[in-house]
Amino acid sequence: MSTTTAEVINGKDLSHDMKMEMKTEVTELKQTGITPHLTVLLVGDDPASKSYVSGKKKACDETGISSDVTELDPSISEEELLQRIEDLNNDPKVHGILVQLPLPDHIDEQKVIETIDPSKDVDGFHPVNIGRMMIGEDTFLPCTPYGIITMLKSKNINIEGKHAVIVGRSNIVGKPVGQLLLNENATVTYCHSRTKNLQEFTRSADILIAAVGKPHVITGEDVKDGAIVVDVGVNRIEDGSLTGDVDFESAKQKASYITPVPRGVGPMTITMLLKNTIKAAKELAKS
Repeated sequence: MSTTTAEVINGKDLSHDMKMEMKTEVTELKQTGITPHLTVLLVGDDPASKSYVSGKKKACDETGISSDVTELDPSISEEELLQRIEDLNNDPKVHGILVQLPLPDHIDEQKVIETIDPSKDVDGFHPVNIGRMMIGEDTFLPCTPYGIITMLKSKNINIEGKHAVIVGRSNIVGKPVGQLLLNENATVTYCHSRTKNLQEFTRSADILIAAVGKPHVITGEDVKDGAIVVDVGVNRIEDGSLTGDVDFESAKQKASYITPVPRGVGPMTITMLLKNTIKAAKELAKS
């Protein structure tokens, strides 16, 4: 057992510093006649989705990025939603398009993602952008994985040669963060609900990323001494508070670095969305 507790990587503070830098960049872009613009489509009235979207709008306002939110009735047809996306694809004033997930059951999520123009896909979910990420090309990276890599680099953590273990294999976090770590020359192991002897893998991890969506699935016993622990989970528990996939108190006794919940990965996700929107504006201005 290590005698010191882990250094906390505070995503909220890092996010604030990055937004201040982006604000300067956006001001300079505006002087050249380019105002980065993000359009968000929100289908239905899911409270969590509404909260996420208002967070994104607030972050845009803080950095000077222009944004608008179109709220659509949950009964909207798939055809009509796809047409709305096509209209935004063809609008030169719109640089980034984000359709807030999840969508109602009658709408095919994958079809929606694939309809967004890859050059405006600031979420980084389009198969073209995922493919570019796989082969290490410059592209729009999925925001949460991008935020995780940025957090590690902010502490000058050398990823090369490290054994990274990802618990969770979603298309939004688990799979892409493993690929980004591989692109940084880590050795990557994916674990999931069918993995046998999970603890054997987690205890061998130099970098352990928990992205399952279940409270405290990882405890201090599952963590190797000196490991870097990144908690992607956001779970609301009975008392109404937020907690992660990692039992923070026990894990921080073992880890060298750890991300908290809240104020960890969450704020970075929105920050990377802004970064992608600025990138899209600059690239569309060149074309």
